[in-house]
Amino acid sequence: MQEQKEEILKKCNAICKNTLMQTLNIEYIDVGNDYLTAQMPVTPKVHQPDGVLHGGATVALAESVGSAASLIFLNGKEVAVRGIEISANHVKSIRSGHVFAKAKIIHKGRTTQLWEIKVTNEAGELISNCKLTTIALPKN
Repeated sequence: MQEQKEEILKKCNAICKNTLMQTLNIEYIDVGNDYLTAQMPVTPKVHQPDGVLHGGATVALAESVGSAASLIFLNGKEVAVRGIEISANHVKSIRSGHVFAKAKIIHKGRTTQLWEIKVTNEAGELISNCKLTTIALPKN
C-alpha cells in the first residue's frame, strides 16, 4: 500500500509542473482510500496587502487538491475533471508557516462529485472550510 501511495503522490506532483500549483508551491503529501492532502507554504508570495494569507490562494489550493482527488478516485485516464463550483468560509488568518488542504469525498456520482476540503494550519486549526463540486467529462 505504501508503494502505491507514493506512486499516486509522485504522479500528482508531476502534473503540477508549469502550472498554478507550481507557482504557489503546492505539494501533494498524503493520500488514503477517500482523501488527498496537499500543503502550501504561507509566504509573502501568497499574502494579501496586510500580510495574511490571501483567500484566493486558499481557494486555489482547495480547488487543486479537490480536482486532483477527483482524478485519482474517478480514473483520470477515462475522464477529464473540471471544477464547476467552489465556496469557501475563511475562519482564521495565518501569516507564515504552511497550510494543509485535505479533500474528502462527500458524494461520488458518475457525473458530479462533491468534496469537502478543510484547510488547516500546522497546529491543526481550521483556516478555511471549502466545498467543491466537480464534473467528470468523458475524454474524446
